[in-house]
Formats: sequence, structure tokens, C-alpha cells
Amino acid sequence: MSKEEELGKGASFGRTARDRRSERGRAKARAQGDIPPYELVRLQLDEVAATPLNPRRRFGTDEELAHFGEELRAAQLHACVAVSRSAYLALWPDHAEQLGESAQYVLINGERRLRGARHVGLTELDFVVRDDLAATRETFINHLLQENLSREDFDVIERARGVQSLVSVCAEKEGQRGAQSRAAEQLQRDRSWITNQLILLVLPEELQTRLSEGTLPERDGRVMGRYAKDHPDLDADGLLAHLEETKQAEQEKKAKAAAALTGVGSSLEKVSAAAPGIPSPSAPVDAARADESQGAEVSETDGLLSADNKPAPPVREEPAAPHEHEAPLDQLNAFRRRAVRFANEMVGLEETYRAAAKADPDLAESHLKEIMERLDRVGRHLKPRQKQPQEAL
Repeated sequence: MSKEEELGKGASFGRTARDRRSERGRAKARAQGDIPPYELVRLQLDEVAATPLNPRRRFGTDEELAHFGEELRAAQLHACVAVSRSAYLALWPDHAEQLGESAQYVLINGERRLRGARHVGLTELDFVVRDDLAATRETFINHLLQENLSREDFDVIERARGVQSLVSVCAEKEGQRGAQSRAAEQLQRDRSWITNQLILLVLPEELQTRLSEGTLPERDGRVMGRYAKDHPDLDADGLLAHLEETKQAEQEKKAKAAAALTGVGSSLEKVSAAAPGIPSPSAPVDAARADESQGAEVSETDGLLSADNKPAPPVREEPAAPHEHEAPLDQLNAFRRRAVRFANEMVGLEETYRAAAKADPDLAESHLKEIMERLDRVGRHLKPRQKQPQEAL
């Protein structure tokens, strides 16, 4: 065998000039940012360790992991994401013992894939090594949490713990006061959403377990969490008792609001009875059509009924009245047309109120109360003339 043939067996001599030019082109493209600075690699699983920072603790039963592992054996559709050991330990040097001596890479995304593969005896998987995701603690935690937030089965306590980790690393840069705002910015969520996650971690372990299992609604957990923050001595039973009292109070409030809603219709009926020609709420559409058939013109600028029963300005300029009693009659007719429009606009109030009460009972009740007060203020001052019985001839 010639010397050239022996040298040709080496890796560098085995590549053609075209291959070497391609590598230089890729290096230039990476430097310019045209292609990402990472590639798909095949790693041995005993070289990879899961990060202790992963908030996820539930990865499925043995049967589910076995099924998932066999799917990976057939085809791995998504690569796992990891960072090098050195990049990770530069951020968390105290994790060296937890990673183990053999681990040269630390997983950031794909722990379920890693566990499923090991469960069925696979020895390697496809990875993308992304040391840029370990540039800072905040970057690492944010990416770790973002991937989990997109999962439908990410239970609420796991999510809350992940948010808490992000808030903690944000506090290292922003201080405790600005940490939650910084975390909200990173996750593209409202600051109130961050607060709602953290409040769940105030609850006793027993209630957190029920939240994770899905036997306790997250909304109930937030109610108890806010109360537990102000009453740290309460145990799970005490918090559940407070939750029951809160729900009972809400039911009573809704019942009062429903009763108040019934009064809206009667208030409108009073307004209708006070001035003939104003339709009742039960048939606003027909009344509007009748108004049109009589030639009444309803101005687009007409407002709602006056809250304080003061005369409203005329709808439009009218010619001078030949008799002094016609001017107030014209004004009253303008009020009548506005009442017709108002009665039509009130259609659907009950349905809208009930939907709003589900979102924010207190605010919905406040709005309804104001509507009723204004209607009552109008109807209270209107006393229609009672017809006198005709005297017997």
C-alpha cells in the first residue's frame, strides 16, 4: 500500500477539498449569524444528566414510559436539548456532585425522552448542544420553563415551582422588588399571573398535592393561598373551611344580584307606564317598529334616559311653536323616542350580567347596582295622572 493510500485513511486526508471549503463556508455563515451555531449530534445517554432545576416531577407510569421509549426506538421526531457540563457548572458549580462524574452534558429539554429511552434500554439519542442557553441563570431557567409551559399536562404546582425559580434568578439582577415584573416580562405574562402562581406555594403540602392531582381547582387554591398568606397558622382543614365560607358568601351575593336583576325589568315598566307610547322591555323590537311606522324619527345622537330627570336638549332644531304648550310636548316626545331606543338597548341585560358575574362577581354587581339606581331615580319622579272615573249621568 502506498504512502498516499495510508495517509488517505486519516480523517483530515479523507476529506476532499470541496468538503474543507464547505466547512469554511459554514464557519463563516455561523459567524455572520446566517445559520445557528449548533448541529444535531448523537450522544450516549450515560454522558447526559438531567438538570436538578427541572420543575417537572411527573413523567408518567412505567407502562407509559415503556410505550414512549418504543416510539423513540422507531423514530425520534424531536431532538433533546442540552448544554455542556462546563457551561452548566459555570452557573451552578454546587451541582457537580448531583450531575455525577460521567455526565459531560446537562439536559435542558427532553427529560421524558431521556427517561423513556433508558427505560427500554436505548443507549443513545439525538441532541442539540446549546451552550448559548446557559449564558446566564435567567436565560437557562426561562428556556427550561417555557418548554414546560407549552405542555398541557404540566400540573399547576410544577408550574408554580418553575415560576418561583425564575423569580429567584431574576431577583439576583433586579432585586426582590422588581423580580416578579422581570419574570412576567420574560414569560410574556401579566405580573398578576406571576403572583397567582406563587401564592399556590404558600399552601400546605396536602393541598398542593390535591392541586397537582387535579382534585382541587386552581381557582380554589388561589383563594386559600391568599388567605393562608395572612393566616400562616391555619392548616389544610382550616383553609378548606374558609373556602367553603367564601363559596357560600358568593352564592348569597349572586342570589341578591339575581333578585336585583328582576327589579330592572320592573323599573323599566314604571318608566313605560309613566309616559304612554314607551314600550315595555318585553317587546322592544315591536315597539320600535311601531314607532317607525308612525313616522317618528329617532336621531342617532339621542342618548339614554337622564339619570337625574333633568330636561335634555332638543334632539334637533324645531320651528317656533304657534302655541306655548307645544314646546314641552315636543321635548317630551323627544324623551319618548330616546326611551324607545333605551328599552331596545336593554335587551340582553340579564344574559350579559350573568356572563359578567362569572368573570368578576363584584364588578358585575356594582355595574348592575348603578343601572338600577339610575333607573329608579328616573321612575321615582314620574307619577302618571290617574284617570278619574266618569260620573254617572
